[in-house]
Amino acid sequence: MLYLVPTPIGNLKDITYRAIEVLNEVDLILAEDTRQTKKLLDHYNIEKSVQSHHKFNEHQTTSYIISKLKDEISIALVSDGGTPGISDPGYLLVRECLKEDIKVECLPGATALIPALVNSGIPCHNFVFEGFLPVKKGRQTKLQELESEKRTMVFYESPHRLLKTIGHFIEAFGRDRNASVSRELTKIYEETISGTLQEIQEYYLKNTVKGEIVIVIEGKSKKDKK
Repeated sequence: MLYLVPTPIGNLKDITYRAIEVLNEVDLILAEDTRQTKKLLDHYNIEKSVQSHHKFNEHQTTSYIISKLKDEISIALVSDGGTPGISDPGYLLVRECLKEDIKVECLPGATALIPALVNSGIPCHNFVFEGFLPVKKGRQTKLQELESEKRTMVFYESPHRLLKTIGHFIEAFGRDRNASVSRELTKIYEETISGTLQEIQEYYLKNTVKGEIVIVIEGKSKKDKK
């Protein structure tokens, strides 16, 4: 059986009792970064075999993992933080498990997009999660597709691309579109900045950007103008 186990996105206390129980019981843990996962396992005194499974090797390792699961080995997949499969490795392995009639169970738990969405003050009853935009090829096409999106939009971004991406959002959605930027969620320096896209741009032109980032942008309304 394959378990997908969400892990803390920052604060190590943000893990469920059940997640710790599963990590203690499985035969093998697959980790995006074994060094990062070891910090979590050491914190909870979990001693298990850990192997690497990330976006650069998942195509090569998936068949091996499937063979292990067929031998009735129980395996847990974790990412560096959050729920596996959400902008992290997981989808490919789950798809192959289902093809082979191998049971898959995803535990509920941490993911960065939900607290950022709720903290934003932007309507969250109906939203679309876009994850990371294409870095180069396809970015403008994607933004053109989203220009008429009426639902709240949620994106992930890295700190060194934040200002560039906000500039692209202003071009696509207009400078007066309401948005929020959350970073370092659950950590000591957690911060959420809300306002128009222009106000957020001005803020980050004057302030250093660090940490993993979630951007929330309201959907298009009748009042919008660029």
